[in-house]
Amino acid sequence: MNKYLINRLLIAIPTLIAISIVIFAILALAPGDPMGEFAMNPSITAEVRENIRKSLGLDQPIHIRYVKWFTAFITGDMGYSFTSRSPVIGLILQRIPTTLWVVGSAYLVGVLLAVPLGVISALKRNTIVDTILTTLVFFGFSLPTFFTGLLFILIFSIQLKWFPFIYNSTLQVTDLQSFIAQVKQSIMPISVLGIWQTAMLMRFVRSEILENIHQDYVRTAYAKGLPRFLVINRHVLRNALIPVVTLVALEIPSVFTGALVTEKVFRVPGIGALLIDSIYKNDTPVVMAITFIYAILIVIFNLVADILYGLLDPRVKYTK
Repeated sequence: MNKYLINRLLIAIPTLIAISIVIFAILALAPGDPMGEFAMNPSITAEVRENIRKSLGLDQPIHIRYVKWFTAFITGDMGYSFTSRSPVIGLILQRIPTTLWVVGSAYLVGVLLAVPLGVISALKRNTIVDTILTTLVFFGFSLPTFFTGLLFILIFSIQLKWFPFIYNSTLQVTDLQSFIAQVKQSIMPISVLGIWQTAMLMRFVRSEILENIHQDYVRTAYAKGLPRFLVINRHVLRNALIPVVTLVALEIPSVFTGALVTEKVFRVPGIGALLIDSIYKNDTPVVMAITFIYAILIVIFNLVADILYGLLDPRVKYTK
């Protein structure tokens, strides 16, 4: 196991370096100028704009800029935003609690619902229960989150007036009343993301349960007199969750980077909304930091998924 982890880490380092080079080159060569907003301001002369460009390091060759950025990043310095002139790490840390609350809660709801519903749908195959669940999954997976979000706003905010459709980022949770208000404004974005996550994961759980439920080891377990509950939980579900673990692990980074569309629909001030706004404003340091953090999280959770394989299935051996 230790040798396997070391080898994977040694592979991950050049992989992340290559990813950082590609991302930095794409953003550096992309159309758009961070100084474009100053060009329309007559009070800022060309000389001043050039001085600002030099202070931001935009006058240097791309390879020098990359080396400086990467060296600073690995020491914890993500640079400064071109637009707000605030530290990038401060902007990200400011948005993370909201993203973890909304997107993390939705992901947790999706996992907790998808596994039991997928098992029930597989065990009740070709019954009315299975038909209802698969139909709901089809709609939940097919409808884009922006459409579902707008539908929720029309029904629950405008018509029924149950929940606010604009997320209040200034709300401070200090007492029970403010906590209830925080929960109310979070219900719709969490529900929209939770429906999509549940639909996506439930399809895989159902298909894996159906694939394993007729295997020889299941018939052997029944032949030994084990009750159905133990057979499903100790044997079928444990094997069926192995490919699902990969999907769950690869989706966890999105919990930290936010849901781009849903955050914009409900005006949730999360990481996803920050990324979109930064792209519009050509704020390269912010875009670069969030994108590279996302790449790091994907590499890490890929490794986590591989480790969980061994815990779920003893037949998995780590050779390299």
